[in-house]
Amino acid sequence: MSWHIENIRDVQWYDGGPFGVYGDFERGGERFPEVGFNFGLIWPGQKLGMYHREENQEGFLVLSGECLLIVEGEEHPLRQWDYFHCPAGVDHIIVGAGDGPAFLIAVGGRTGSGGIVYPVDAVAQKHDATVERETTDPKEAYARFPKQQTIPFDEEWLP
Repeated sequence: MSWHIENIRDVQWYDGGPFGVYGDFERGGERFPEVGFNFGLIWPGQKLGMYHREENQEGFLVLSGECLLIVEGEEHPLRQWDYFHCPAGVDHIIVGAGDGPAFLIAVGGRTGSGGIVYPVDAVAQKHDATVERETTDPKEAYARFPKQQTIPFDEEWLP
């Protein structure tokens, strides 16, 4: 993939149902090989994904709104401009909170084997954000949810 410039309004957006709306700056399904850079909007009760841990570090910046971080079985509130640094191997997920949507940037490494584990967690279960049985298979972890749908950009999503 060569260098390129994209505006967030012009990239493909997706409706993830219980995972909010989101997108990235990758073109035509070709993933960036070293670093993932994604953005998402979640409403209260929606989650960025399922509770998991990865072999690469991640980082999350809340640009607007409020969220609830579940990390290693503990809840921590996040608000605008809070940043969560997540080292490799740390169980986590972020859930929308407050009275309205939260807009986040998520960045993660993609080198190495890319292993991921979806553990069972009682705290994440309170937010429907964990699996019933630990797995390393993303298809199994997300099997009970509808598939994402492509959607057009809506100006109201940006903070």
